[in-house]
Amino acid sequence: MANALISLQDIRKTYVLGDQTVHALKKIDLDIHQGEYVALMGPSGSGKSTLMNIIGCLDTPSAGKYWLNQKEVSMMTDIELSKVRNDEIGFVFQTFNLLNRLSSLENVALPLVYAGISQKERLERARETLNKVGLGNRLDHKPNELSGGQRQRVAVARALINNPSLLLADEPTGNLDTQTSHEIMGLFEEIHAGGNTIVLVTHEEDIAKHAKKIVRLRDGLIAS
Repeated sequence: MANALISLQDIRKTYVLGDQTVHALKKIDLDIHQGEYVALMGPSGSGKSTLMNIIGCLDTPSAGKYWLNQKEVSMMTDIELSKVRNDEIGFVFQTFNLLNRLSSLENVALPLVYAGISQKERLERARETLNKVGLGNRLDHKPNELSGGQRQRVAVARALINNPSLLLADEPTGNLDTQTSHEIMGLFEEIHAGGNTIVLVTHEEDIAKHAKKIVRLRDGLIAS
């Protein structure tokens, strides 16, 4: 636990569906340190999405303790969790989750609206971040004017805009062709080389190989 960015201790998650009880996570102990690049892998139903939702403060565990950046988040209220999500975590999803009516620049600047930053600074920081992901020439384009790879780069820029402690990527190449997938994974390697901590959820071995550590889940437990 000492100085771990993420520390999970005896995390369990149970869902009740009708008269059935589903043990999605049975006993998870995991530390991830600042600057690590970790892939969570496992077949469908292994618990990897549940674990990602807990790490991303989108869900709370039924039992166990979770510290993120030395803060115990397993006991937080929804309002406290949403602040942690906005301040500490950048999310990249398979489906990009961009707003179609907004330009790349406006999509990337969006998280800063909630952080109460002035419009001038928001757009300046969004411009800088889009340059970093190689999209400085697509600032005014809307999502439907961009390729899948470009859309994912916009999503990555949006995830990085708040300088989060943690970048969480859920199947980030799931909707991309092979060539574009390699480009996006190359981008993640650059981001990691810049000192960012990345947790990647994937079921594809060749994508997981980009990470420096692979955590394999099976039946709600860490298998290896």
